Amino acid sequence: MDLFSRSQNWRVTRWISGFFRWLGIHELGVLIAILLIIGGIWLFVELADEMIEGETRRFDEALITAMRHGEDLSDPIGPRWLEELGRDMTALGGMGILTLLTLAAVGYLILHHKMRYALFVIAAIGGGLLLSLLMKSGFDRPRPDLVPHGTYIYTSSFPSGHSTMSAVTYLTLGTLMAQVHRRRRVKVYLIIWALLVTILVGTSRVYLGVHWPSDVLGGWTLGVSWALICRLAARGLQRQGTIEEDSTET
Repeated sequence: MDLFSRSQNWRVTRWISGFFRWLGIHELGVLIAILLIIGGIWLFVELADEMIEGETRRFDEALITAMRHGEDLSDPIGPRWLEELGRDMTALGGMGILTLLTLAAVGYLILHHKMRYALFVIAAIGGGLLLSLLMKSGFDRPRPDLVPHGTYIYTSSFPSGHSTMSAVTYLTLGTLMAQVHRRRRVKVYLIIWALLVTILVGTSRVYLGVHWPSDVLGGWTLGVSWALICRLAARGLQRQGTIEEDSTET
């Protein structure tokens, strides 16, 4: 066996040893995250299968029309300010807002001398975007045709890109911010807000008539699964020293 092969085997052995050591320290949290990832992927596959077979049509139509006045499907339920609020909420999942938030987070990490962590965040969110676009292109589902669209659309329907990317971005950045605090209540507060914004963005897409409810559910399951995978990957890379450790403060 040559020197190169020995070096490679040593690195693989060290990585495996480090992974199981990290798994032992974070056994419960890692197990829960892995179960959530498996569950999320399974739900996405099942939902996609039902969508392709047309089994979600009745559910989609019932929910999307429930958000409209029965006598005029072009008019969402609620006062005019609620419709405007829906547009505000949906904008939080738009590429412009998400890009600005990502750049702000990356700049923050660079200022704190965490260049490799910043690159990881870019790769995680960029990978989520690529995954979303590939899924949209692969399924190529038409947009809802029951009601007029309350905002401009230019891509296919399944899964919802706004729902996917809001889950990817807000949860990735939310867990990132949570790691700089030791207090559990602060961590929970940040994660809850990340989840709340994600839910509001997805709900607004159905309210504005630009997505079927199953599109949003698919986007949520895909985005949350990807965010959890990235979080596990980040922790593993931190334990190896590949990317910088999160700082902590009281």
